[in-house]
Amino acid sequence: MDTGVDLYWLPLGAGGHSVRLNGRVFEAVAAGLARRARCDLYHAGLEVNAPEGRFVIEMTPAWAGDGERGVVAEGAVGTRAAGRLRLFRYEVRRWRDGVIPDVDEAVDSPRRLSDDAERARRLLELVPQVPTAVWGRDELRTGEMWNSNSLVSWLLARSGLDVGAVELPAGGRAPGWRAGIVVARRQSP
Repeated sequence: MDTGVDLYWLPLGAGGHSVRLNGRVFEAVAAGLARRARCDLYHAGLEVNAPEGRFVIEMTPAWAGDGERGVVAEGAVGTRAAGRLRLFRYEVRRWRDGVIPDVDEAVDSPRRLSDDAERARRLLELVPQVPTAVWGRDELRTGEMWNSNSLVSWLLARSGLDVGAVELPAGGRAPGWRAGIVVARRQSP
């Protein structure tokens, strides 16, 4: 087996029109407020190959899927109160032999971040420890909302990978990426 950690950049809303439209509106407003050009928005997913097997790590809506999918944590979407309803919950998956939905739409992917088996194992061990902040809010006071990009950047930073060397596809942006890095640095010894 090819041991390593691979990053996938998925266009926001790949496979779904509603998320894509909402993402475009969000980016138009954010770009206008920052007085910058609009960017393509991406969310990150990981595939980790370790001696124990192949795993997919991703944050997804809690209502999206049945059966075994490696759920190790859940959190609320929008507000903690709304998170009482399954519709407003997300799940963090460490899914053995799982799939990244819409991986065929990934851009400049996969990106190999490490070939080290111990680093891959460390990353897998960290998944259940990820903060489960409210998705779409800055409850951890990082200056950015918490989301799937925060999960991935947090895992990379906490596992000792050089998260600063990760590049986005040209013309792209990954909202929430910095939030994961900031929280990881706060937690580092």
